[in-house]
Amino acid sequence: MKRALISGITGQDGSFLAELLLSKGYEVHGIVRRASTFNTDRLDSIYLDPHEPNATLHLHYGDVTDGASLRHIMDKAQPDEVYNLAAQSHVRVSFDQAEYTADVVATGTLRFLEVLRDYVSPGGKQVRFYQAGSSEMFGSANPPQSESTEFQPRSPYAVSKVAAHWYSVNYREAYGLFICNGILFNHESPRRGETFVTRKITRALGRIKLGLQEKLFLGNLTAMRDWGYAGDYVEAMWLMLQQDQPDDYVVATGESHSVTEFLDLAAFHYGIDNWRRYVETDPRYFRPTDVNYLLGDPSKIRRKLGWQPKVTFEELIRKMVDHDMELAKQEQTLTHAGHKVVMRGLSHG
Repeated sequence: MKRALISGITGQDGSFLAELLLSKGYEVHGIVRRASTFNTDRLDSIYLDPHEPNATLHLHYGDVTDGASLRHIMDKAQPDEVYNLAAQSHVRVSFDQAEYTADVVATGTLRFLEVLRDYVSPGGKQVRFYQAGSSEMFGSANPPQSESTEFQPRSPYAVSKVAAHWYSVNYREAYGLFICNGILFNHESPRRGETFVTRKITRALGRIKLGLQEKLFLGNLTAMRDWGYAGDYVEAMWLMLQQDQPDDYVVATGESHSVTEFLDLAAFHYGIDNWRRYVETDPRYFRPTDVNYLLGDPSKIRRKLGWQPKVTFEELIRKMVDHDMELAKQEQTLTHAGHKVVMRGLSHG
């Protein structure tokens, strides 16, 4: 039985990846940050009490800002594969928390790579490492963006991801480690956090449809993004670590759509005739430096690994709308029963 260790397992990608690896017979270990409230709801469908004899998902308290905890977890998990998905991943928030973002995203990756180097060196253990990159690293570079496109980051988050990328390349070349960088373009799902624009849209339109909300405030509606489905993209992560040689890959659909197009399709699936009556732009949601147009060139990963997305842009939106319509209906039921439902986390653009 192969063993995998996932940092950021409680996030959207981490939960999808954990499901994929468990379905392939892996024993999966995940790193969870300590919090006063449970933050493992995305794992509820796959989690078993560790006392169960057939439990193959194990969670460990740790953090990429704490190198000692990473080393202890590596010793406990003894993984064959490591997937570093941990990040402060909200681009707009990275302008407000630049130092923290750099510590988690950039220096956090460096800590993990140092732990990996120390872990494999005594006995020459074979451990394969995946580093989660981002299309935001390309920033203002002209589309389409491929593995050979020069990085031109436009946010503290993107700059930190660029640093993590080059740390990974350097450790691969300097120490002969099996390290792959996956440069993933935007990938969404019903598990996406509600402060991210796609989920913010589908969540709010469902509430507007049922009269639970009057307005949706957004930032730049003309921004173009290459949007795919997170469930497809974690398969690409896994494929990278199954190859004979490590390499770096862009993961994308090869299509780009504006925020306005996303709104059009989401409103259509909700049966909302004119979403512009409910949507207002708010300057506070504009980034100090923005990225206007991201379009990935996935030809390398299609050619070398045979990967391609299964879920289309419209199917992705349908999945998110169906899920969030159910949430809105549940909220409506609670409201009619006299319960006050407080929506949190929808303030970021």
